[in-house]
Amino acid sequence: MRECARRSSLPFLSRRIKYSMAKSSKLTQIQNLLFGRPLATSEERAEHIGPIAGIPIFGLDALSSAAYGPEAALTLLIPLGMLGVRYIVPVSGAIVILLAIVYFSYRQTIEAYPKGGGSYTVASENLGANAGLLAASALMIDYILTAAVGISAGVGALISAVPSLHPYTLQLCLGVLLVLTIVNMRGVHDTGVVFMIPTYLFAGTLLIVIGVGAWHAIGGHAVPVTPLPAMPMATAVLGPWLLLKVFSSGCTAMTGVEAVSNGVMAFRDDTRKNAKITLTIIIVLLAILLIGIALLCKAYGVGATDPNGAQYESVLSMLTRAVMGHGWFYYLTIGSVLLVLALSANTAFADFPRLTRAIAGNNYLPHVFLLRGRRLLYSWGIYVLVALTALLLILFGGVTDRLIPLYAIGAFMAFTLSQAGMVVHWRRKGKSAGRMAMNGLGAVATGVTTLVVLVAKFAEGAWITALLIAVMIVLMRSVKTHYTRVAKETALDRPIAPAEIVEPIVVLPVDQWNRITEKALSFALSMSNDIRCLHVQIADEPDKICQIWEKDVAAPLRKAGKCVPKLEVLNSPYRYVLQPVVEYVLKVEKESDLRKVCVLVPELVVRHWWENLLHNRRADLLKVILLLRGNQRIVVVNIPWYLKRD
Repeated sequence: MRECARRSSLPFLSRRIKYSMAKSSKLTQIQNLLFGRPLATSEERAEHIGPIAGIPIFGLDALSSAAYGPEAALTLLIPLGMLGVRYIVPVSGAIVILLAIVYFSYRQTIEAYPKGGGSYTVASENLGANAGLLAASALMIDYILTAAVGISAGVGALISAVPSLHPYTLQLCLGVLLVLTIVNMRGVHDTGVVFMIPTYLFAGTLLIVIGVGAWHAIGGHAVPVTPLPAMPMATAVLGPWLLLKVFSSGCTAMTGVEAVSNGVMAFRDDTRKNAKITLTIIIVLLAILLIGIALLCKAYGVGATDPNGAQYESVLSMLTRAVMGHGWFYYLTIGSVLLVLALSANTAFADFPRLTRAIAGNNYLPHVFLLRGRRLLYSWGIYVLVALTALLLILFGGVTDRLIPLYAIGAFMAFTLSQAGMVVHWRRKGKSAGRMAMNGLGAVATGVTTLVVLVAKFAEGAWITALLIAVMIVLMRSVKTHYTRVAKETALDRPIAPAEIVEPIVVLPVDQWNRITEKALSFALSMSNDIRCLHVQIADEPDKICQIWEKDVAAPLRKAGKCVPKLEVLNSPYRYVLQPVVEYVLKVEKESDLRKVCVLVPELVVRHWWENLLHNRRADLLKVILLLRGNQRIVVVNIPWYLKRD
C-alpha cells in the first residue's frame, strides 16, 4: 500500500522539480542580465584591469574633487572680494605641493605592499594594531561619506540646472545609488568600461577649457566671452585663522588619492607597475586641474557666489562660460561635470569592500566580508556600503552639503598614519634615508593638515567624525575579542580520540503516532540503541498514543529483532509542554556519564508562509530553549516532514 502511495507521488514530485527549475532559470536569467554571468575562480585574471580602466575606477573621487575643492576655498574668500580671488593661487599651490608629497609616499606604499590594504595595512604592520584600527575607522567613514556626498553633489548640480526636479531630490539620489550598485556588482572590469566615457569626457573638456583660457591669458586677452557676476566689495581682511580655514576647505580636493594603494591587486601583472602608472596619471591630472582652475579664476576674475543665494552659479560653470562662451561646448562640459560628480561615489564602491576584506582578515570585522560573490567581488562590503549610504541620504533628504568638509578628516588621518608607517617600514628594511625622509616629511605635512582641518571644522561637525571613529574602534575590538575567544575554545591540539566515539542517548519528543513521528523514530533507531521517547501528558486520561504504542511500535520492532524504545510519559498538571521536555533532557545529560545527548525534533514544513499560523511552532521554540540552556554534550537535530504542494 505504501509502495503504491510512493509511486502515485512521483508525478507530483516531477512537476514540482520542473516548476522549481523553471523558476530558478528565470531568476538566473534576470541575475545574468543585471549583474553578468557567474565567474569561476579561474577567471579572476580576466577581471584584472590596466591603467586605462583603473583611472575611472579608482580616480573618479580624486578627479571630481577638482569640481568642488577650489570652490569650497573660494567660498570662504567671498568677504575679501576681488582680493580673495588672488589668494586662491598660492592656496592651490600649497595643496598641490602637499598632493605631490602624498603621491610619492603612496608610490612607495604600492611598491612595499603590492597586495593592497593601503593605510590600514601599513599602519597595522608598522605602528601596531591601535594605529591600524584608527586608519581603518577613518577610511571606512571617509568612503561612506564619499559615496553619500558624491551622489548628492551630482544630483544637487542637476537640480540647480533643472529646478523642477527639486521635489524628487531623494528619489534621484537613491536612483543613482541603485545604478552604481548594479554596475559595480558586475565586477571590476565591466565597471571600468562603463565609467571610461564620463571620466575621460570630464577630464578632456576641463583640460580644453584650461588650455584655451591659458592661451588667452598668456596673450593678454583674458576677457570673458559672456558677462560674469560682479565681484562683491571686500568686507574683511585675510587673517591667519581665515587662511587656515581656506586651506582646510581646499584640501577636500585631495580625497580619494589613496584609492589606488588599497586596490593594487585589482590590476593585471605587473601589478605594481600598473598601479603606479594609474596613480601617476590621476595625480598629474588632478594637479593640472587644480592649478589651472586657480590661475584662470585669477585671470578672468572668477570668484565663488553665495551657495544659498538666488544668483548662485558654480565656479566651473562661470569659468567655462568665460573661456568658451555659452554654446554647445559649455553644456557638454557642465554635463560631464554633473555626471562625474554623481558617479564619483564609485571610488568608494571600488575600495570599501577591499578595505573591509583586509580588516576582516585580521578578525576585526565579521568574516562574511571575506566571502566572494558570483562576480568574484567581496559582495558583503558592497551591501553594507549601499545600506549605510542610503541611510545617510535618507537622513539628510539627499542634501549632504554639510558633510563635504568632514570627510577630508578621515582621508588626511589615513595619509598621516600611512606615511608614518612607511618611515618605520623603511627603517626596519634598512633602506636609504632618502625614502624615510620623504615619508617623514609627508607624515609631518599631512599630520599638521589633519590638525588644521580638525580644528577648523570642529564646530561644523568634525567632532561627529571623531566620535564615530572612536565608536568604530570599540566595535572592531569587540569583534576581535569574540573571534579570539571562539578560536581559544574550539582549538584542538590532539588527534581524534576513538575511545570517545560512543553511541549517544537519543531523546525523541512524541506528540502523536503519525508519519512525522515514524520518520523521526526510524532515524533514531539508526543512531543508537539507547532511545528515550517522551510524551507530555496534560490531560487526566491517557492520550491515544499511550494506548497504541505497544501495538503499532513496540510489537513490530520486537518481531523484527530491533531495539524497542520505551515511551516515557511526563505528567504536566499545569499543561506545560516544553518545560518538562527541557528539564528531562538536562537531567539525562547530567546523568549520562559524559555521553552525548541527541535530541531529535520532528517538525512539519509547510509550503506557504501563512500556513505556519495554522500550526503550533513548539518545535522552533524547543530548539531555541535547548540552544540557550544546553552545552557541548547536547545536540539538537531537525527531522523535517515536507507537506505536499496543493
